[in-house]
Amino acid sequence: MVTKTTTFGGALLILTGLIGFIAPGFMGMHLSAAHNIVLLVSGAMAVYFGLIATQAAGRTFCLAFGAVFCLFGLAGFVAGVTGYTFIPGSLVLGTMDHLVHLMLGAVFLSVGWIQKPAMAAAR
Repeated sequence: MVTKTTTFGGALLILTGLIGFIAPGFMGMHLSAAHNIVLLVSGAMAVYFGLIATQAAGRTFCLAFGAVFCLFGLAGFVAGVTGYTFIPGSLVLGTMDHLVHLMLGAVFLSVGWIQKPAMAAAR
């Protein structure tokens, strides 16, 4: 389950990052060049952990990545503004960005929690 989630999630992030260069307001998000680059790098990392890394590394990635994305989403709502400026003039996150971060983070966290930790190989 970890490999499918990270691979699909990574492909989705890469696709969103590429679309963001063409349509910066895609789905109501604030897709600036900086945001698109973050999405492309995050997506590439997720695909790597889905296709190449071990199950244990994929699980760890899901837990860490999910936690970071959930924190970004929560921070945006706690700040109480519709346009949270993370990097002035470059990276502004709005309500839709916060929702997407929360949903994506929740999916990755869920998969990381559901996946059983890898057991050490018996000798």
